[in-house]
Amino acid sequence: MTERGSRSGGRGGRAGAKGAVAVVRRPEIRLPPLVAYEGEGLEPDGDYDGVAFDEVDLADEAGPGARFMDCELRGCALDRTELPRARFLDSVLTDVRGVGTNLAGASLRDVEIVDARLGGTQLHGAVLERVVVRGGKIDYLNLRTARLKDVVFEGCVLSEPDFGEAQLTRVEFRDCVVRRADFNAVRMESVDLRTVAELDIARGVDRLAGAVISPTQLMELAPAFAAQIGVRVEA
Repeated sequence: MTERGSRSGGRGGRAGAKGAVAVVRRPEIRLPPLVAYEGEGLEPDGDYDGVAFDEVDLADEAGPGARFMDCELRGCALDRTELPRARFLDSVLTDVRGVGTNLAGASLRDVEIVDARLGGTQLHGAVLERVVVRGGKIDYLNLRTARLKDVVFEGCVLSEPDFGEAQLTRVEFRDCVVRRADFNAVRMESVDLRTVAELDIARGVDRLAGAVISPTQLMELAPAFAAQIGVRVEA
């Protein structure tokens, strides 16, 4: 089956005036009538189109290369679920939970992740485009070398996320908590950090070129900036 094109509305993605922050293009997902999942486990390279996974226990299941289009995963357990190189298209993940979910090299396009409770999720090398992560808490999120474009983290808690060597383009952190973030060797373009409720950067404060921060955040990060360039601040 041929993958359908994006259904995102609006042009977005471009600053309206010189110096303005580029607008993030959000997904606009309209799920069709869904068919309840009645399988006995995920399959490698499985094709799931218009399927509702309602409180399905997918712990320890393996579906490398699987494709999920127009799907909803609600209340599913994803402990140690193996989904490397999986594709999620025009789909919604709500109240999913799990530790050690493997999504390395996965592709997420036009996806909403709502109120997730995840730990140690592997998304290194993944591609995220028009994705919203809203609410919930994600610990030790591994996004090393991933590519994020038009992504919003909204009202969620990210504890020790690893963005090492990732490419962030038009990414917004809105009203969320970011603790002990690793931005080592990250590349940023139009990244909006101004409304982060709590911003704690463990590594890579020198890699914020391409990001926009608030005056208050500038003051809070001043000691880290000074330390980065070898300036001592003493009374």
